[in-house]
Amino acid sequence: MSPATPELISPRSSRVLAARRLAKRNFRGKERLFLAEGPQAVREAAGHRAGDSATLVELFATLEAAERYADIVGAARDAGARVHLASEQVIADISTTVTPQGLVGVCRFLDTPFEDVLKARPRLVALLANVRDPGNAGTVLRCADAAGAEAVVLTDASVDVYNPKAVRASVGSLFHLPVAVGVPVEHAVEALRAAGVRVLAADGAGDRDLDDELDKGTMGGPTAWVFGNEAWGLPEETRALTDAVVRVPIHGKAESLNLATAAAVCLYASARAQRASGGCRSVTGN
Repeated sequence: MSPATPELISPRSSRVLAARRLAKRNFRGKERLFLAEGPQAVREAAGHRAGDSATLVELFATLEAAERYADIVGAARDAGARVHLASEQVIADISTTVTPQGLVGVCRFLDTPFEDVLKARPRLVALLANVRDPGNAGTVLRCADAAGAEAVVLTDASVDVYNPKAVRASVGSLFHLPVAVGVPVEHAVEALRAAGVRVLAADGAGDRDLDDELDKGTMGGPTAWVFGNEAWGLPEETRALTDAVVRVPIHGKAESLNLATAAAVCLYASARAQRASGGCRSVTGN
């Protein structure tokens, strides 16, 4: 190692120990920090700001990753993040993946107050009610981002959106759109309806068919989709709060659709209807 090359951070460093603890929800909540692993997530984190604060505060990178992703490391430094060169063992200790990609960022929480979501008058929202699987939560967030939704809301009974698996499954989308967390489902539905947003429950046993709703032209207005638990769906009391319970039609022999697939179908149906009526913002923001 040349004199100009920064020294590798010690596995016993307090910074390494602090980052490793963020794999646990209680430490994330206490510090209001979470881990973003891999080049895509770190790149998005480095470019994200919440007000006057940079989201990425610290980056651990192997020598190989620092060379391969020099642009990301440079962006992290430009954002004011502390950059540590680390051995592969240190990265493995911090990372929660089986095959780490050599970059792990420490980021500030970036959730948005639910009141701010309402003030922005969103036209398309994904509301996750009692979604417990972090991979599903992250994938739905990614789908919502791709469909051009303005916000994702997670109820107080849903998984922690900063769970490392949820962050990975979002593939950077966590940094793209407002995410409100810890909102009671009753309050979320009532407040969205009061703001003029039509709230639809996605349920395989729904009494309305998504294709029929599209054909009738009812999908072009501001809409929030409520997605329920992976195993048992939405309870009756939650369905009763919504404006309608809508099923995705199964035209083949499949027994059902998984949560993330159903969410993608519903969100894209709304996005298509809203674009047709001239009401939905462009995904690119143009």
